[in-house]
Amino acid sequence: MATQSSPVQSSSAQSSAAGDAGLAAKPSLTLKRRLNATPEKVYAAWADPEKLVQWFGPASVKDGSVRADIDLRVGGRYRISFHSAKGEYHQVDGVYQEVVPNERLVFSWAWYSTPERESLVTVSIKPDGEGTLLTFHHEQFFDVAARDNHERGWMELLAKLENYLV
Repeated sequence: MATQSSPVQSSSAQSSAAGDAGLAAKPSLTLKRRLNATPEKVYAAWADPEKLVQWFGPASVKDGSVRADIDLRVGGRYRISFHSAKGEYHQVDGVYQEVVPNERLVFSWAWYSTPERESLVTVSIKPDGEGTLLTFHHEQFFDVAARDNHERGWMELLAKLENYLV
């Protein structure tokens, strides 16, 4: 029996890393989405560069321009790049800090244009009936504006991921 996808839920909160005043004041966001796909399929969409390029990037991404290099291991690096329809180049890089197949990915996140603004992404994948509950947490943003811009982008990307997984 197929289950229905639930809408994106989001909450913006302050990171509360105890003992680290620098992190405690940095904004974060959490998005949750129920996906009609197995945890293995959801994980592969994040972990396999050939799958990731099928859904990653904003709606304005130029078709066929997404590139992904992934060294999926703790300490391994990734790089994702794309061109917008207007021809603008975008690239994000990071390092995997935690890799638990079909359950969790934790990685740093820094845009090529602002490498000093490194943040942290956690993708948690849990079985939910015949589907998957994806919890996406992005923390340690430079400021509230960066968080709000990323929230809009991630909501769009999660919708694209959901469509890809159908």
